[in-house]
Amino acid sequence: MASHSHDHAHAAAGEIAKPNTAHIWKTFWILLAATAVEFIVAFSLDNKAARVSIFLALTIVKAFYIIGEFMHLRHEVKVLIWSILLPLIFICWLIVALLVEGTAIGEARM
Repeated sequence: MASHSHDHAHAAAGEIAKPNTAHIWKTFWILLAATAVEFIVAFSLDNKAARVSIFLALTIVKAFYIIGEFMHLRHEVKVLIWSILLPLIFICWLIVALLVEGTAIGEARM
């Protein structure tokens, strides 16, 4: 007869394991801090260019954090991450280029 050893680290059959909420709270506090910084910047900076730059930077940081945590992309292989990230970078560059060129054309006509 084979002897079976029980590992006491695993929950027994029918027992519900305690949820690990520490990771969820860490994500909550990081996103809350970034949002609080955005809120402070919105009401304290008079320089519009600096305010918009900080908003864009924090929005990108929050977006990558949300994608990494909630879409579980952080734990994927690097090739998958780059296959999603690289087209996104080019699309953002395209949008910025179109806005800059459109503004230049609009100003030239006036």
